[in-house]
Amino acid sequence: MTPPVPGSFCLVLHSHLPWLPGHGVWPLGEEWLFQAWAESYVPLVAELDSLAAEGHRDVLTLGVTPVLAAQLDHPRMRADTQTWVGLWQQRAREMGFDDDPHRRGTAAHEYAAASRVQGLLESRWRAGGAPVLRSLRDGGVVELLGGPAAHPLLPLLQPEFVATALDSGLADSAWRHGVRPRGIWAPECAWSPALASAFTSAGISHFVVDEQTVGDAGGHPHGAWRVAGSDLLAVPRDLDVTNLIWSSRSGYPGAAAYRDFHAREEFTGIRLWAITEPDVGVEHKSPYDPVAAAAQVDADVEHFVSAVRARLGHAHEVTGTPGLVVAAYDTELFGHWWHEGPAFLGKAIRALRAAGVTVTTVGQALAAGHVAGELDLGPGSWGAGKDFSVWDGPGVRQIAHENEWLQRRWLDLVGRERAAGRLQTRRPDLDQLLTSLFHALSSDWAFLVTRGQSVDYARRRAELHRRDFHQLAQLVQDGRRDDARAEASRLAARDGAFPSLDARVTVPHAT
Repeated sequence: MTPPVPGSFCLVLHSHLPWLPGHGVWPLGEEWLFQAWAESYVPLVAELDSLAAEGHRDVLTLGVTPVLAAQLDHPRMRADTQTWVGLWQQRAREMGFDDDPHRRGTAAHEYAAASRVQGLLESRWRAGGAPVLRSLRDGGVVELLGGPAAHPLLPLLQPEFVATALDSGLADSAWRHGVRPRGIWAPECAWSPALASAFTSAGISHFVVDEQTVGDAGGHPHGAWRVAGSDLLAVPRDLDVTNLIWSSRSGYPGAAAYRDFHAREEFTGIRLWAITEPDVGVEHKSPYDPVAAAAQVDADVEHFVSAVRARLGHAHEVTGTPGLVVAAYDTELFGHWWHEGPAFLGKAIRALRAAGVTVTTVGQALAAGHVAGELDLGPGSWGAGKDFSVWDGPGVRQIAHENEWLQRRWLDLVGRERAAGRLQTRRPDLDQLLTSLFHALSSDWAFLVTRGQSVDYARRRAELHRRDFHQLAQLVQDGRRDDARAEASRLAARDGAFPSLDARVTVPHAT
Protein backbone atom coordinates (compact mmCIF):
# COMPACT_ATOMS: atom_id res chain seq x y z
CA MET A 1 0.00 0.00 0.00
CA THR A 2 1.38 3.38 -1.04
CA PRO A 3 1.51 6.02 1.73
CA PRO A 4 -1.65 8.16 1.74
CA VAL A 5 -1.67 11.58 0.14
CA PRO A 6 -3.53 14.48 1.84
CA GLY A 7 -6.85 15.46 0.34
CA SER A 8 -9.75 13.83 -1.50
CA PHE A 9 -10.63 12.84 -5.05
CA CYS A 10 -14.19 12.94 -6.42
CA LEU A 11 -15.35 11.46 -9.70
CA VAL A 12 -18.56 13.12 -10.90
CA LEU A 13 -20.59 11.75 -13.82
CA HIS A 14 -23.40 13.70 -15.46
CA SER A 15 -25.96 11.46 -17.20
CA HIS A 16 -28.34 13.16 -19.61
CA LEU A 17 -30.24 12.68 -22.85
CA PRO A 18 -33.17 14.80 -24.03
CA TRP A 19 -36.60 13.19 -24.32
CA LEU A 20 -36.41 10.71 -27.21
CA PRO A 21 -39.40 8.29 -27.16
CA GLY A 22 -41.60 8.89 -30.19
CA HIS A 23 -39.12 11.23 -31.88
CA GLY A 24 -37.41 9.16 -34.54
CA VAL A 25 -35.11 6.20 -34.21
CA TRP A 26 -31.82 6.62 -36.11
CA PRO A 27 -29.37 8.34 -36.35
CA LEU A 28 -30.89 10.55 -33.64
CA GLY A 29 -33.94 9.54 -31.70
CA GLU A 30 -34.63 6.41 -29.71
CA GLU A 31 -31.46 4.60 -30.84
CA TRP A 32 -29.47 7.34 -29.11
CA LEU A 33 -31.00 6.09 -25.85
CA PHE A 34 -30.56 2.39 -26.73
CA GLN A 35 -26.85 2.90 -27.40
CA ALA A 36 -26.22 4.92 -24.24
CA TRP A 37 -28.18 2.48 -22.09
CA ALA A 38 -26.51 -0.65 -23.49
CA GLU A 39 -23.00 0.72 -23.93
CA SER A 40 -22.66 3.15 -20.99
CA TYR A 41 -25.27 2.79 -18.26
CA VAL A 42 -25.38 -1.01 -18.04
CA PRO A 43 -21.60 -1.59 -17.99
CA LEU A 44 -21.07 1.35 -15.62
CA VAL A 45 -23.56 -0.06 -13.11
CA ALA A 46 -21.94 -3.49 -13.50
CA GLU A 47 -18.61 -1.92 -12.51
CA LEU A 48 -20.23 -0.20 -9.55
CA ASP A 49 -21.85 -3.47 -8.47
CA SER A 50 -18.47 -5.21 -8.64
CA LEU A 51 -16.88 -2.47 -6.57
CA ALA A 52 -19.71 -2.68 -4.04
CA ALA A 53 -19.30 -6.45 -3.76
CA GLU A 54 -15.63 -5.86 -2.91
CA GLY A 55 -16.65 -3.50 -0.12
CA HIS A 56 -16.12 -0.17 -1.84
CA ARG A 57 -18.38 2.66 -0.73
CA ASP A 58 -18.62 6.37 -1.63
CA VAL A 59 -17.25 5.51 -5.07
CA LEU A 60 -18.52 8.42 -7.15
CA THR A 61 -21.13 11.14 -7.52
CA LEU A 62 -23.73 10.36 -10.17
CA GLY A 63 -26.01 12.93 -11.72
CA VAL A 64 -29.03 11.61 -13.61
CA THR A 65 -31.33 14.23 -15.07
CA PRO A 66 -35.04 13.69 -14.40
CA VAL A 67 -35.76 13.53 -18.12
CA LEU A 68 -33.23 10.70 -18.55
CA ALA A 69 -34.50 8.93 -15.42
CA ALA A 70 -37.98 9.03 -16.94
CA GLN A 71 -36.72 7.28 -20.06
CA LEU A 72 -34.94 4.60 -18.02
CA ASP A 73 -38.29 3.87 -16.35
CA HIS A 74 -40.30 3.99 -19.61
CA PRO A 75 -41.82 0.50 -20.22
CA ARG A 76 -41.58 0.65 -24.01
CA MET A 77 -38.04 1.98 -23.92
CA ARG A 78 -37.01 -0.87 -21.63
CA ALA A 79 -38.52 -3.43 -24.00
CA ASP A 80 -37.16 -1.77 -27.13
CA THR A 81 -33.66 -1.52 -25.67
CA GLN A 82 -33.71 -5.27 -25.12
CA THR A 83 -34.83 -5.72 -28.74
CA TRP A 84 -31.98 -3.47 -29.90
CA VAL A 85 -29.48 -5.53 -27.90
CA GLY A 86 -30.96 -8.70 -29.41
CA LEU A 87 -30.28 -7.27 -32.87
CA TRP A 88 -26.73 -6.50 -31.73
CA GLN A 89 -26.34 -10.18 -30.82
CA GLN A 90 -27.77 -11.24 -34.18
CA ARG A 91 -25.39 -9.00 -36.13
CA ALA A 92 -22.43 -10.40 -34.20
CA ARG A 93 -23.64 -13.95 -34.82
CA GLU A 94 -23.82 -13.31 -38.56
CA MET A 95 -20.24 -12.03 -38.62
CA GLY A 96 -19.15 -15.10 -36.69
CA PHE A 97 -19.42 -17.16 -39.89
CA ASP A 98 -16.92 -14.98 -41.75
CA ASP A 99 -13.78 -16.58 -43.20
CA ASP A 100 -11.54 -13.84 -41.81
CA PRO A 101 -10.18 -14.81 -38.35
CA HIS A 102 -10.12 -11.22 -37.10
CA ARG A 103 -13.73 -10.68 -38.05
CA ARG A 104 -14.69 -13.95 -36.35
CA GLY A 105 -12.77 -12.95 -33.22
CA THR A 106 -14.38 -9.53 -33.13
CA ALA A 107 -17.78 -11.15 -33.63
CA ALA A 108 -17.19 -13.40 -30.63
CA HIS A 109 -16.12 -10.39 -28.54
CA GLU A 110 -19.21 -8.42 -29.59
CA TYR A 111 -21.57 -11.34 -29.06
CA ALA A 112 -20.25 -11.90 -25.54
CA ALA A 113 -20.60 -8.19 -24.74
CA ALA A 114 -24.17 -8.06 -26.08
CA SER A 115 -25.10 -11.21 -24.16
CA ARG A 116 -23.78 -9.75 -20.91
CA VAL A 117 -25.82 -6.60 -21.45
CA GLN A 118 -28.94 -8.59 -22.33
CA GLY A 119 -28.58 -10.65 -19.17
CA LEU A 120 -28.27 -7.54 -17.02
CA LEU A 121 -31.24 -5.86 -18.70
CA GLU A 122 -33.29 -8.95 -17.89
CA SER A 123 -32.12 -9.07 -14.26
CA ARG A 124 -30.54 -5.99 -12.69
CA TRP A 125 -32.53 -3.59 -14.88
CA ARG A 126 -35.75 -5.57 -15.23
CA ALA A 127 -37.85 -2.97 -13.38
CA GLY A 128 -36.18 0.05 -14.99
CA GLY A 129 -33.66 2.57 -13.77
CA ALA A 130 -35.24 3.78 -10.51
CA PRO A 131 -34.59 0.59 -8.49
CA VAL A 132 -31.02 0.47 -9.81
CA LEU A 133 -30.24 4.04 -8.80
CA ARG A 134 -31.96 3.72 -5.43
CA SER A 135 -29.99 0.57 -4.59
CA LEU A 136 -26.67 2.22 -5.44
CA ARG A 137 -27.51 5.25 -3.32
CA ASP A 138 -29.01 3.32 -0.42
CA GLY A 139 -26.01 0.98 -0.42
CA GLY A 140 -23.70 3.96 0.02
CA VAL A 141 -21.99 3.35 -3.32
CA VAL A 142 -22.89 6.66 -4.97
CA GLU A 143 -24.26 10.09 -4.19
CA LEU A 144 -27.10 10.99 -6.54
CA LEU A 145 -27.29 14.55 -7.87
CA GLY A 146 -30.54 16.09 -9.02
CA GLY A 147 -31.35 18.95 -11.33
CA PRO A 148 -34.16 20.74 -13.14
CA ALA A 149 -36.73 18.65 -14.97
CA ALA A 150 -35.49 18.70 -18.56
CA HIS A 151 -32.07 20.39 -18.75
CA PRO A 152 -32.77 24.07 -19.41
CA LEU A 153 -29.93 26.55 -19.21
CA LEU A 154 -30.93 28.06 -15.89
CA PRO A 155 -29.34 31.54 -16.28
CA LEU A 156 -31.42 32.10 -19.44
CA LEU A 157 -34.73 31.30 -17.74
CA GLN A 158 -37.13 33.97 -16.59
CA PRO A 159 -36.41 34.60 -12.90
CA GLU A 160 -39.98 33.67 -11.97
CA PHE A 161 -39.63 30.35 -13.77
CA VAL A 162 -36.35 29.09 -12.29
CA ALA A 163 -38.05 27.76 -9.16
CA THR A 164 -40.59 25.88 -11.29
CA ALA A 165 -37.84 24.11 -13.24
CA LEU A 166 -35.85 23.24 -10.13
CA ASP A 167 -38.73 22.18 -7.89
CA SER A 168 -40.27 20.03 -10.61
CA GLY A 169 -37.02 18.21 -11.25
CA LEU A 170 -36.12 17.70 -7.60
CA ALA A 171 -39.64 16.52 -6.80
CA ASP A 172 -39.49 14.02 -9.67
CA SER A 173 -36.19 12.67 -8.32
CA ALA A 174 -37.76 12.28 -4.89
CA TRP A 175 -40.75 10.47 -6.41
CA ARG A 176 -38.55 8.04 -8.36
CA HIS A 177 -35.67 7.57 -5.93
CA GLY A 178 -37.20 8.25 -2.54
CA VAL A 179 -35.02 11.21 -1.49
CA ARG A 180 -34.95 14.80 -2.67
CA PRO A 181 -31.36 15.55 -3.74
CA ARG A 182 -29.41 18.26 -1.97
CA GLY A 183 -26.72 18.50 -4.62
CA ILE A 184 -27.31 19.23 -8.28
CA TRP A 185 -25.51 19.33 -11.59
CA ALA A 186 -26.76 22.58 -13.06
CA PRO A 187 -27.21 21.98 -16.82
CA GLU A 188 -24.05 22.85 -18.74
CA CYS A 189 -22.47 23.83 -15.37
CA ALA A 190 -24.16 27.18 -15.99
CA TRP A 191 -24.36 29.64 -13.12
CA SER A 192 -25.27 33.24 -12.56
CA PRO A 193 -25.60 35.13 -9.26
CA ALA A 194 -29.33 35.59 -9.83
CA LEU A 195 -29.81 31.86 -9.24
CA ALA A 196 -28.65 31.93 -5.62
CA SER A 197 -32.01 32.61 -3.98
CA ALA A 198 -33.81 30.01 -6.12
CA PHE A 199 -31.18 27.37 -5.31
CA THR A 200 -31.47 28.11 -1.60
CA SER A 201 -35.28 28.06 -1.67
CA ALA A 202 -35.18 24.69 -3.45
CA GLY A 203 -33.08 23.21 -0.64
CA ILE A 204 -29.92 22.89 -2.73
CA SER A 205 -26.70 22.81 -0.74
CA HIS A 206 -24.05 22.27 -3.44
CA PHE A 207 -23.63 22.33 -7.21
CA VAL A 208 -20.92 21.68 -9.78
CA VAL A 209 -19.35 24.54 -11.75
CA ASP A 210 -16.53 24.89 -14.23
CA GLU A 211 -13.04 25.65 -12.94
CA GLN A 212 -12.89 28.89 -14.93
CA THR A 213 -16.06 30.21 -13.26
CA VAL A 214 -14.26 29.94 -9.94
CA GLY A 215 -10.98 31.19 -11.38
CA ASP A 216 -12.61 34.29 -12.83
CA ALA A 217 -13.84 35.12 -9.33
CA GLY A 218 -10.33 34.81 -7.90
CA GLY A 219 -10.56 31.28 -6.58
CA HIS A 220 -8.68 28.04 -7.21
CA PRO A 221 -9.99 24.54 -8.01
CA HIS A 222 -8.60 22.84 -4.90
CA GLY A 223 -11.78 23.05 -2.85
CA ALA A 224 -15.41 24.09 -2.86
CA TRP A 225 -16.34 27.74 -2.44
CA ARG A 226 -19.19 29.28 -0.51
CA VAL A 227 -21.18 31.66 -2.68
CA ALA A 228 -21.05 35.09 -1.07
CA GLY A 229 -24.22 35.97 0.79
CA SER A 230 -25.50 32.38 0.91
CA ASP A 231 -24.86 28.91 2.27
CA LEU A 232 -24.47 27.46 -1.23
CA LEU A 233 -21.27 25.61 -2.05
CA ALA A 234 -19.92 25.73 -5.61
CA VAL A 235 -17.75 22.72 -6.47
CA PRO A 236 -15.32 23.33 -9.37
CA ARG A 237 -14.12 20.56 -11.64
CA ASP A 238 -10.33 20.35 -11.82
CA LEU A 239 -9.43 20.76 -15.49
CA ASP A 240 -5.83 19.54 -15.15
CA VAL A 241 -7.10 16.10 -14.12
CA THR A 242 -10.42 16.14 -15.99
CA ASN A 243 -8.70 16.83 -19.30
CA LEU A 244 -6.56 13.72 -19.01
CA ILE A 245 -9.71 11.99 -20.23
CA TRP A 246 -11.91 14.83 -21.53
CA SER A 247 -9.50 16.45 -24.00
CA SER A 248 -10.34 15.54 -27.59
CA ARG A 249 -6.71 16.17 -28.57
CA SER A 250 -4.70 14.46 -25.85
CA GLY A 251 -7.17 12.53 -23.67
CA TYR A 252 -6.79 8.81 -23.03
CA PRO A 253 -9.75 7.80 -25.25
CA GLY A 254 -7.73 8.81 -28.32
CA ALA A 255 -4.99 6.19 -27.76
CA ALA A 256 -4.12 4.12 -30.82
CA ALA A 257 -5.08 0.76 -29.27
CA TYR A 258 -8.62 1.72 -28.30
CA ARG A 259 -11.59 0.79 -30.43
CA ASP A 260 -12.49 3.37 -33.04
CA PHE A 261 -16.00 4.70 -32.46
CA HIS A 262 -16.56 5.98 -35.98
CA ALA A 263 -15.18 3.16 -38.16
CA ARG A 264 -17.93 0.56 -38.65
CA GLU A 265 -18.23 -2.52 -40.82
CA GLU A 266 -20.50 -1.75 -43.76
CA PHE A 267 -23.24 -4.35 -43.30
CA THR A 268 -23.32 -5.17 -39.56
CA GLY A 269 -22.20 -1.83 -38.11
CA ILE A 270 -19.72 -3.65 -35.88
CA ARG A 271 -16.57 -1.70 -35.04
CA LEU A 272 -13.63 -3.76 -36.29
CA TRP A 273 -10.77 -1.30 -36.06
CA ALA A 274 -8.54 0.37 -33.52
CA ILE A 275 -8.09 4.14 -33.63
CA THR A 276 -4.49 3.64 -34.85
CA GLU A 277 -4.24 7.23 -36.12
CA PRO A 278 -6.87 9.96 -36.06
CA ASP A 279 -8.51 11.10 -39.27
CA VAL A 280 -7.37 8.24 -41.49
CA GLY A 281 -9.52 5.79 -43.42
CA VAL A 282 -10.13 2.21 -42.34
CA GLU A 283 -7.63 0.99 -44.94
CA HIS A 284 -4.92 2.56 -42.74
CA LYS A 285 -6.28 1.36 -39.39
CA SER A 286 -5.13 -1.68 -37.44
CA PRO A 287 -7.56 -4.41 -36.44
CA TYR A 288 -8.99 -3.90 -32.97
CA ASP A 289 -7.24 -6.11 -30.40
CA PRO A 290 -9.01 -6.35 -27.00
CA VAL A 291 -5.79 -7.58 -25.36
CA ALA A 292 -3.84 -4.56 -26.56
CA ALA A 293 -6.71 -2.27 -25.49
CA ALA A 294 -6.73 -3.83 -22.01
CA ALA A 295 -2.99 -3.20 -21.71
CA GLN A 296 -3.59 0.43 -22.71
CA VAL A 297 -6.25 0.72 -19.99
CA ASP A 298 -3.73 -0.47 -17.39
CA ALA A 299 -1.15 2.05 -18.61
CA ASP A 300 -3.69 4.90 -18.55
CA VAL A 301 -4.89 3.95 -15.08
CA GLU A 302 -1.31 4.05 -13.82
CA HIS A 303 -0.79 7.48 -15.36
CA PHE A 304 -4.11 8.77 -14.01
CA VAL A 305 -3.33 7.64 -10.45
CA SER A 306 0.07 9.30 -10.61
CA ALA A 307 -1.50 12.52 -11.91
CA VAL A 308 -4.18 12.60 -9.19
CA ARG A 309 -1.59 12.05 -6.46
CA ALA A 310 0.58 14.80 -7.92
CA ARG A 311 -2.36 17.18 -8.16
CA LEU A 312 -3.37 16.55 -4.56
CA GLY A 313 0.23 17.10 -3.52
CA HIS A 314 0.28 20.38 -5.43
CA ALA A 315 -2.99 21.48 -3.82
CA HIS A 316 -1.60 20.76 -0.36
CA GLU A 317 1.58 22.64 -1.18
CA VAL A 318 -0.09 25.81 -2.48
CA THR A 319 -2.96 26.00 0.03
CA GLY A 320 -1.36 24.50 3.13
CA THR A 321 -4.41 22.28 3.68
CA PRO A 322 -5.64 18.97 2.21
CA GLY A 323 -7.08 19.72 -1.19
CA LEU A 324 -9.95 18.46 -3.31
CA VAL A 325 -9.68 17.21 -6.90
CA VAL A 326 -12.96 16.84 -8.81
CA ALA A 327 -12.90 15.15 -12.21
CA ALA A 328 -16.27 15.60 -13.95
CA TYR A 329 -17.55 14.11 -17.20
CA ASP A 330 -20.60 13.21 -19.23
CA THR A 331 -21.43 9.61 -18.36
CA GLU A 332 -22.00 8.70 -21.99
CA LEU A 333 -18.29 9.20 -22.71
CA PHE A 334 -17.62 5.97 -20.83
CA GLY A 335 -18.65 2.95 -22.89
CA HIS A 336 -20.55 4.61 -25.72
CA TRP A 337 -17.86 6.95 -27.07
CA TRP A 338 -14.95 5.29 -25.26
CA HIS A 339 -15.55 1.55 -25.43
CA GLU A 340 -13.00 0.78 -22.71
CA GLY A 341 -14.19 3.59 -20.43
CA PRO A 342 -16.18 1.54 -17.87
CA ALA A 343 -13.25 -0.85 -17.39
CA PHE A 344 -10.97 2.18 -16.92
CA LEU A 345 -13.25 3.63 -14.24
CA GLY A 346 -13.45 0.41 -12.24
CA LYS A 347 -9.70 -0.11 -12.35
CA ALA A 348 -9.00 3.56 -11.60
CA ILE A 349 -11.12 3.58 -8.43
CA ARG A 350 -9.38 0.45 -7.13
CA ALA A 351 -5.93 1.74 -8.06
CA LEU A 352 -6.49 5.19 -6.57
CA ARG A 353 -7.47 3.73 -3.22
CA ALA A 354 -4.59 1.27 -3.31
CA ALA A 355 -2.30 4.24 -3.96
CA GLY A 356 -3.42 6.05 -0.80
CA VAL A 357 -5.90 8.43 -2.41
CA THR A 358 -9.13 9.13 -0.54
CA VAL A 359 -11.87 8.54 -3.11
CA THR A 360 -15.23 9.86 -2.00
CA THR A 361 -18.41 11.62 -3.09
CA VAL A 362 -18.86 15.36 -3.33
CA GLY A 363 -21.25 15.42 -0.39
CA GLN A 364 -18.82 13.49 1.81
CA ALA A 365 -15.91 15.69 0.73
CA LEU A 366 -17.83 18.82 1.72
CA ALA A 367 -18.77 17.27 5.05
CA ALA A 368 -15.08 16.57 5.60
CA GLY A 369 -14.37 20.29 5.29
CA HIS A 370 -13.06 20.76 1.76
CA VAL A 371 -14.31 24.36 1.59
CA ALA A 372 -11.66 26.86 0.56
CA GLY A 373 -13.49 30.06 1.44
CA GLU A 374 -16.07 32.49 0.06
CA LEU A 375 -16.32 33.95 -3.42
CA ASP A 376 -18.44 36.50 -5.19
CA LEU A 377 -19.11 33.99 -7.97
CA GLY A 378 -19.86 35.52 -11.36
CA PRO A 379 -21.61 33.95 -14.36
CA GLY A 380 -20.11 31.09 -16.34
CA SER A 381 -20.58 27.67 -17.92
CA TRP A 382 -18.50 24.81 -19.27
CA GLY A 383 -19.52 25.66 -22.84
CA ALA A 384 -17.25 27.07 -25.53
CA GLY A 385 -16.15 30.50 -24.39
CA LYS A 386 -17.15 29.59 -20.82
CA ASP A 387 -20.18 31.86 -21.20
CA PHE A 388 -23.74 31.33 -22.48
CA SER A 389 -23.09 32.04 -26.16
CA VAL A 390 -23.57 28.38 -27.17
CA TRP A 391 -27.22 28.80 -26.12
CA ASP A 392 -27.96 32.45 -26.90
CA GLY A 393 -25.40 33.38 -29.57
CA PRO A 394 -26.27 34.67 -33.07
CA GLY A 395 -26.92 31.22 -34.54
CA VAL A 396 -29.49 30.31 -31.91
CA ARG A 397 -30.84 33.71 -30.91
CA GLN A 398 -34.26 32.83 -32.31
CA ILE A 399 -34.46 29.72 -30.11
CA ALA A 400 -33.50 31.78 -27.06
CA HIS A 401 -36.05 34.47 -27.96
CA GLU A 402 -38.86 31.96 -28.51
CA ASN A 403 -38.01 30.25 -25.21
CA GLU A 404 -38.41 33.55 -23.39
CA TRP A 405 -41.89 34.03 -24.80
CA LEU A 406 -42.90 30.46 -23.99
CA GLN A 407 -42.12 31.10 -20.34
CA ARG A 408 -43.90 34.45 -20.34
CA ARG A 409 -47.02 32.84 -21.80
CA TRP A 410 -46.91 30.08 -19.18
CA LEU A 411 -46.57 32.55 -16.32
CA ASP A 412 -49.40 34.69 -17.68
CA LEU A 413 -51.68 31.71 -18.29
CA VAL A 414 -51.28 30.08 -14.88
CA GLY A 415 -51.65 33.48 -13.24
CA ARG A 416 -55.03 33.87 -14.95
CA GLU A 417 -56.08 30.33 -13.99
CA ARG A 418 -55.16 30.98 -10.38
CA ALA A 419 -56.99 34.31 -10.31
CA ALA A 420 -60.09 32.60 -11.72
CA GLY A 421 -59.98 29.93 -9.01
CA ARG A 422 -59.44 27.09 -11.47
CA LEU A 423 -56.57 25.42 -9.61
CA GLN A 424 -58.64 23.63 -7.01
CA THR A 425 -58.15 20.18 -8.52
CA ARG A 426 -55.40 18.47 -10.49
CA ARG A 427 -55.21 19.80 -14.04
CA PRO A 428 -53.86 17.25 -16.56
CA ASP A 429 -53.96 19.92 -19.25
CA LEU A 430 -51.66 22.20 -17.27
CA ASP A 431 -49.44 19.27 -16.26
CA GLN A 432 -48.81 18.41 -19.90
CA LEU A 433 -48.51 22.06 -20.89
CA LEU A 434 -45.68 22.44 -18.40
CA THR A 435 -44.07 19.21 -19.60
CA SER A 436 -44.15 20.41 -23.21
CA LEU A 437 -42.58 23.67 -22.06
CA PHE A 438 -39.78 21.77 -20.32
CA HIS A 439 -39.05 19.81 -23.50
CA ALA A 440 -38.92 23.01 -25.56
CA LEU A 441 -36.51 24.65 -23.12
CA SER A 442 -33.95 21.82 -23.22
CA SER A 443 -30.44 23.17 -23.74
CA ASP A 444 -29.74 20.30 -26.15
CA TRP A 445 -31.44 21.95 -29.13
CA ALA A 446 -29.36 25.12 -29.13
CA PHE A 447 -26.22 23.14 -28.33
CA LEU A 448 -26.64 20.89 -31.35
CA VAL A 449 -27.36 23.85 -33.63
CA THR A 450 -24.36 25.84 -32.43
CA ARG A 451 -22.08 22.82 -32.77
CA GLY A 452 -23.39 22.08 -36.25
CA GLN A 453 -24.50 18.58 -35.23
CA SER A 454 -27.86 17.27 -36.44
CA VAL A 455 -29.01 20.86 -36.90
CA ASP A 456 -32.22 19.99 -38.74
CA TYR A 457 -33.26 17.50 -36.08
CA ALA A 458 -32.55 19.95 -33.26
CA ARG A 459 -34.48 22.79 -34.90
CA ARG A 460 -37.41 20.46 -35.65
CA ARG A 461 -37.54 19.27 -32.05
CA ALA A 462 -37.48 22.80 -30.66
CA GLU A 463 -40.20 23.93 -33.06
CA LEU A 464 -42.36 20.86 -32.43
CA HIS A 465 -42.42 21.38 -28.68
CA ARG A 466 -43.08 25.10 -29.10
CA ARG A 467 -46.00 24.35 -31.41
CA ASP A 468 -47.39 21.73 -29.03
CA PHE A 469 -47.17 24.21 -26.18
CA HIS A 470 -48.90 27.05 -28.03
CA GLN A 471 -51.71 24.84 -29.36
CA LEU A 472 -52.51 23.48 -25.93
CA ALA A 473 -52.09 26.88 -24.27
CA GLN A 474 -54.61 28.38 -26.68
CA LEU A 475 -57.19 25.73 -25.84
CA VAL A 476 -56.73 26.43 -22.13
CA GLN A 477 -56.85 30.16 -22.66
CA ASP A 478 -60.05 29.89 -24.72
CA GLY A 479 -61.74 27.90 -21.95
CA ARG A 480 -62.15 24.80 -24.15
CA ARG A 481 -61.58 22.44 -21.25
CA ASP A 482 -62.66 19.21 -22.95
CA ASP A 483 -60.55 19.92 -26.02
CA ALA A 484 -57.60 20.89 -23.81
CA ARG A 485 -57.83 17.62 -21.88
CA ALA A 486 -58.03 15.65 -25.12
CA GLU A 487 -55.03 17.45 -26.59
CA ALA A 488 -53.08 16.99 -23.35
CA SER A 489 -53.84 13.27 -23.43
CA ARG A 490 -52.61 13.05 -27.01
CA LEU A 491 -49.38 14.84 -26.18
CA ALA A 492 -48.83 12.84 -23.01
CA ALA A 493 -48.98 9.58 -24.96
CA ARG A 494 -45.78 10.70 -26.72
CA ASP A 495 -44.14 13.20 -24.39
CA GLY A 496 -45.54 12.53 -20.92
CA ALA A 497 -42.18 12.32 -19.16
CA PHE A 498 -43.23 13.26 -15.63
CA PRO A 499 -46.30 11.36 -14.35
CA SER A 500 -45.99 12.81 -10.84
CA LEU A 501 -45.88 16.41 -12.02
CA ASP A 502 -48.68 18.51 -10.55
CA ALA A 503 -48.39 21.90 -12.22
CA ARG A 504 -50.46 23.57 -9.50
CA VAL A 505 -47.69 23.24 -6.92
CA THR A 506 -45.33 25.19 -9.20
CA VAL A 507 -47.64 28.20 -9.16
CA PRO A 508 -46.93 30.70 -6.35
CA HIS A 509 -49.84 30.98 -3.93
CA ALA A 510 -51.76 28.14 -5.69
CA THR A 511 -54.62 26.90 -3.56
